[in-house]
Amino acid sequence: MESLGNKTSTFPTFLLTGIPGLESPNVWISIPFCCLYAIALSGNSMILFVIITQQSLHEPMYYFLSMLSATDLGLAVSTMSTTLSILWFNAREISLDSCLIQMFFLHGFTVMESGVLTAMAFDRYVAICNPLRYTTILTNSRIIQLGLIMTIRTVVLIVIVLVLLKRLSFCKENVLSHSYCYHPDVLKLSCSDTRPNSIFGLVGLVLTTGIDTPSIVVSYILIIRSVLSIASPEEQHKAFSTCISHIGAVAIFYIPMTSLSLVHRYGHSAPKVLHSMMANIYLILPPVLNPIIYSVKTKQIRKAILSFLTNK
Repeated sequence: MESLGNKTSTFPTFLLTGIPGLESPNVWISIPFCCLYAIALSGNSMILFVIITQQSLHEPMYYFLSMLSATDLGLAVSTMSTTLSILWFNAREISLDSCLIQMFFLHGFTVMESGVLTAMAFDRYVAICNPLRYTTILTNSRIIQLGLIMTIRTVVLIVIVLVLLKRLSFCKENVLSHSYCYHPDVLKLSCSDTRPNSIFGLVGLVLTTGIDTPSIVVSYILIIRSVLSIASPEEQHKAFSTCISHIGAVAIFYIPMTSLSLVHRYGHSAPKVLHSMMANIYLILPPVLNPIIYSVKTKQIRKAILSFLTNK
């Protein structure tokens, strides 16, 4: 292996970063991470299980919720191994190929989650603004088509991003900022021309967040306009309450993602602890909180889980 300090390396080894200042193995710090991962895995698995097994939950809203739980499981699993390996064994080294594999799943599930949240916003729009045609618009075949479109969009975009990254050479400092491989973090270590990567990265951003975010905003503008036209305050409250869980899921996904992007782009002088904290919040918070939010705020999910636990 050639030195990464001065010479170009086609197959570099990167060094992941745990908690800055606490790089040595620290079992105590790993305890809260283990708890959070356990909550994410068990909570999302439980929601998937009850939706699959309960016939009463075989409706469009819950199909989309099962997709959200599946993507949250993927997000948790895609970073769990490297994060815990650093905290337990200080195993920081990762090859470029392993890095690319992790990025495929990490960024892939992130793009999928953005698409699922957009589909869920459309689901709430149809349910509130056109309830009589809800089941005729969101048929099983259309839901499958939406799932395939989101999957194809994700795979095509992420594969192109990683192919462009694979062609680069790395000769700068090989230390990454996080406990997992994050595309902008890896890209800035390259000593090759990264303009094609940056251009396609912008295109990919437009085709994902640039489409999904306005779609969610427009959906809720139409929902609010429809709900405000309802005369009864009780009916208004009931209509809005069906959206609270989804609004919470959107907030805990987009706010950390946007914050991490801003820190990477403009926070070069920010403390390393801030980078590490934002990186962990970005990927751990949605998988942990989404099942809790939907279990608490969605009566049917709560009843199904309680029924399952009681029977067990």
